Amino acid sequence: MFSFVGWTFALIIAVMGALGLPGLLGLSVVGSIGIPPLPSEIVLTLSGVLIVEDAAYFDWGTVLLVAVAGTLLGAVAAYELGRWGGRALLLRWGRYFYFDEADISRAERFFARHGELAVGAARMVPLLRAYISYPAGVAEMDRRKFAAFTFLGTVPYTVLLVYLGTLLGENFDVVQSYFTALDIAVVVGMAAVLVWYIGRARLRRPAPAS
Repeated sequence: MFSFVGWTFALIIAVMGALGLPGLLGLSVVGSIGIPPLPSEIVLTLSGVLIVEDAAYFDWGTVLLVAVAGTLLGAVAAYELGRWGGRALLLRWGRYFYFDEADISRAERFFARHGELAVGAARMVPLLRAYISYPAGVAEMDRRKFAAFTFLGTVPYTVLLVYLGTLLGENFDVVQSYFTALDIAVVVGMAAVLVWYIGRARLRRPAPAS
């Protein structure tokens, strides 16, 4: 029986198995940039599975070094894109998600007051960790502070996910029996995002002229 989660797991493991550490580095960069969406939680967890399976060069120290480096590279690239594009970038693409100039202004004020904390904390929040770099760049947060707090937030989260991956690798046969339940969770999550998007679109839709 086909499982989307199982297929995704197999594909990522195949990429890292075939390319080795450069595969982990590339996937970590893409996951941190967020385009296309690639949950770094899956990549990091499966790198822990490869540690248990004694894949070539996949040991604790090397995996952590490569994963953190990839995350930082992707985060810096996203930050620079946000800084280069500025408000125009967010206004151009944000309209597809019904974010307007007022939302951007609120984000800029937030970053002016809590930018360091936001960047560090967001690196430990699924999905948000992949996109926090863009508003940080738009707000022109200090580059050194951005890199430092990205690093501080990335390291503990990476250690946690790789560790969970080692536990997963030791019980992979058991986990496979839950793939169907995980598929259902993915579908429910996608449906929730769709409902949110439709609801936001209706709220932001201009009122008809009288």
